[in-house]
Amino acid sequence: MLNFKLSKEHGLEKNAMRTVYCDTLIALANSNKNIVALDADLMSSMGMNAFKKTFPDRMFNCGVQEANMIGVAAGLSSIGKIPYAHTFGPFASRRCFDQIFLSCAYSKQNVRIIGSDPGITAAYNGGTHMPFEDLALMRTVPEMNIIVPSDSVMLEDIIRKTENLYGNFYIQLLRNNAVSIYEKGSKFTLGKANKIVEGKDITIIANGIMVSECLIAAEQLSKIGIHARILDMFCLKPIDKESILNAAQETGAIVTVENHNIINGLASAVSEVIVEECLVPMGKIGVRDQFGQVGSVEYLKEVYHLTPQDIVEEVIKTLKRKK
Repeated sequence: MLNFKLSKEHGLEKNAMRTVYCDTLIALANSNKNIVALDADLMSSMGMNAFKKTFPDRMFNCGVQEANMIGVAAGLSSIGKIPYAHTFGPFASRRCFDQIFLSCAYSKQNVRIIGSDPGITAAYNGGTHMPFEDLALMRTVPEMNIIVPSDSVMLEDIIRKTENLYGNFYIQLLRNNAVSIYEKGSKFTLGKANKIVEGKDITIIANGIMVSECLIAAEQLSKIGIHARILDMFCLKPIDKESILNAAQETGAIVTVENHNIINGLASAVSEVIVEECLVPMGKIGVRDQFGQVGSVEYLKEVYHLTPQDIVEEVIKTLKRKK
């Protein structure tokens, strides 16, 4: 039985995801004295001043020292705290990878790493701040859990779930307002994809901001007689192999869609499953071994071919290879 419902309207949410993140942490911290928050001089950008005001002795601003922040988070975990450590995606991954690998993962700690402004959502911060490789790096860390929430309803439920789960988590977080995908109160199962649209001709697998783009693409495809299944693969690791294999067997073709480099991201993760167990034609929508650049999100969607029309074209191309 499904524990989630789709939103009736897929417009922008009223609250920014950073607000929901902060409010959820405050709610959890009210009843759990072990929850602490860390930031790397981005508290205002992340909207965490309210947490600091509520729990001044449980909010640690480590300054522009991301690697040190991860070390502090690991140390706090070692004494029983539950740390949520945030910075922008490239700094939460590239800049402190060794500390994540050794101090958190290898040492079997219990740390939640929040990487904000994923992919093209870094927008005007430009190429230095535009992470197209954060998920790729995190996928290589043994036992790392990787979650890419589609909207704030999912984000709230995921943050609540991680309170009582032991292990290391990397959570991508859009700071601004997401497009509404799910009804408030929906619940999600880590490691299990959400089938949000039924379809028999092909399966589109997406996560994060690209889920809403896929919904638009599916509507366009239905008008030309193509019925696409959509899976929200919000949990990249551990990935839902069962849903991928069912999709491959039942629809006979797959297209992955991600706001990330196609190298070692969602496309690679799905490919690893189907090439081993159920080989079917597969197309890929994502950043193709490129650096980031300055621009609006809408402009960057066009530049990196992440629009609904690009998805439609990739689906049609992939279907031509379907037996």
